Amino acid sequence: MTSTGPDGVFARIDRGVTGLPDCARPSLTVRVGLRTLLLSPEESRRTLYGPRRDSELGAAVWRQAVAEARKEPRNGDGAGRLLVVWLALPGLYRNLHKILRCLRVERSDLEAEAVLAVLAAVDALDPDDPEPGRRLIKEAVNRMWDYGKRVAQEIPVADIVAIAEARNATAPPEERPHPPEGWELHVTPPPTREGLYATLRFAEPRPRQAGRQGGTRLPDLVFRARRHEEADLIGTLILLPVGAPR
Repeated sequence: MTSTGPDGVFARIDRGVTGLPDCARPSLTVRVGLRTLLLSPEESRRTLYGPRRDSELGAAVWRQAVAEARKEPRNGDGAGRLLVVWLALPGLYRNLHKILRCLRVERSDLEAEAVLAVLAAVDALDPDDPEPGRRLIKEAVNRMWDYGKRVAQEIPVADIVAIAEARNATAPPEERPHPPEGWELHVTPPPTREGLYATLRFAEPRPRQAGRQGGTRLPDLVFRARRHEEADLIGTLILLPVGAPR
């Protein structure tokens, strides 16, 4: 379990909203009954989480923030969606810290899961939902818990991919060490798109008769490819001593 500190996901989102100059900071125009209010980000948050919360005004803030976020073009700056996530953060901290105390999970990953959940919920939210903020926060909390429980069941192991890559890495032919004695098998398929369609198998040859192999000293274990005598050519197998020119 680790803390992301000032470079964490939530901290960066906070700076992305509060660190903007006044002229660039997002604001919300909220209508409640006959009232029309222009709220700064901090005023919007106090409306949602302050000691004098107004449920009607709070619901209006959430609906307006979500509506503006959903109107943003895909190639826009994302300021509206960033504001929605920022408004949801205070509702996430309690469960965030509880999960960090109970489960072995990285805080940065947990925060990222929460942000993704909020953004996904913005697009799926019913515009007529009477409590849009509660729905956004609930989706994020559920996703954090699901992620935490899933990760807690995982057992850390060695980097299998790195081990496999190192094991499977082969040196170029010119750098590959050659044993003092050995053989190389070269397979040349016919020049067709179908490639080589033959059965290649390891087979142990019968005991050689004197002089039958002509002094070639073939190994005891060789590749054999067979085809019917009337079938088309399936390819060529060449067995050469290691390092010999082809």
